[in-house]
Amino acid sequence: MSGEIPTLILAAGASTRMKGAIKQLLPWGDTNLLEHAIAQARPISEEVYVVLGANADTIIESISKEVKTILNPNWKSGMGTTIATGVRAIMDTKSSPRGVLLMLADQPLMDTAYLQGLKNAFAQGDHKVAATHYGNSWGVPALFHSSLFPELAGLNEEFGARAIIKKYKYAGISILPMGKERDIDTVENYNQLSELHNINNEKL
Repeated sequence: MSGEIPTLILAAGASTRMKGAIKQLLPWGDTNLLEHAIAQARPISEEVYVVLGANADTIIESISKEVKTILNPNWKSGMGTTIATGVRAIMDTKSSPRGVLLMLADQPLMDTAYLQGLKNAFAQGDHKVAATHYGNSWGVPALFHSSLFPELAGLNEEFGARAIIKKYKYAGISILPMGKERDIDTVENYNQLSELHNINNEKL
């Protein structure tokens, strides 16, 4: 739909530090990491896309059929190609989105409330970028204005979205993640965050 902001979940990596486990399918609550990310994005985006690469055949069987999946055959080349593949697919649709929200499948503390806050920040002014504040830099989740689609679609293995965020920082806004930015790169990361998640749920 014209003017909407789809979400693009980047989930093409091979999880080489996860000791053979497929990170996207690791249990999280009553679902898995990727489905959890999808569930957080759905309330704020009518269209949710997932870019897959490594283990795509296995992962695609385990995620919602309502989600639009995109395959990046060059996923081994890096995150830049995954972003470019996803954005090109969105550009090929008949809709005219106002922007795109990029998020990862391995930041399970990033919830709907945070993503809505990012969307609200983007709407408050003529911003090119609304990004997550990481100390001296900004990163994903991040929302990009549609005027930046050609640059996103031209990314390659050498450059990810961070370079574009930095380029347009003068016309951007950032919000503090308040601890929600923690990602899962190793089994130890996963165990720590999973235990924290379970403890917090028990308190509810």
